[in-house]
Amino acid sequence: MPRSYDTLSEAVNDLQARGYADELTLHENCVVCNGANTSLHPDDFVIDEFHRFEGESNPSDESVVYAISSEKHKVKGVLVNAFGPTASGLTQAMVAKLATHPVKLT
Repeated sequence: MPRSYDTLSEAVNDLQARGYADELTLHENCVVCNGANTSLHPDDFVIDEFHRFEGESNPSDESVVYAISSEKHKVKGVLVNAFGPTASGLTQAMVAKLATHPVKLT
C-alpha cells in the first residue's frame, strides 16, 4: 500500500529511515549524488516513489519528493524539487524522466 504523508519533512525523514540516505540534487540534465560525487543521467536511475506537496496559502510552495535509486551507481537517495510555476531549466530527457509516475504493486 502506498504511503501518505502530511508534510514534506515527514516524507523525507521516513524515506531516509527506509534507506534513501543519499542527498540528491537536480541539475539541468542529471541528478547528482552529492556524497558520491556521481551524476545520474535519466537512463541511470529509477523513481521508486514520489510524493507531492502543495502549499495551503502560496502556490509557490509546491514541491515533490522523489525516492530515487540506481543499481548501476549504488545510489539510493531523496530528491526534493519544486514543481509548477517555479520548476524550470531542465532538459527534455529530465522532464520526461521526472514526469514518470511509477506504479508499485504490493
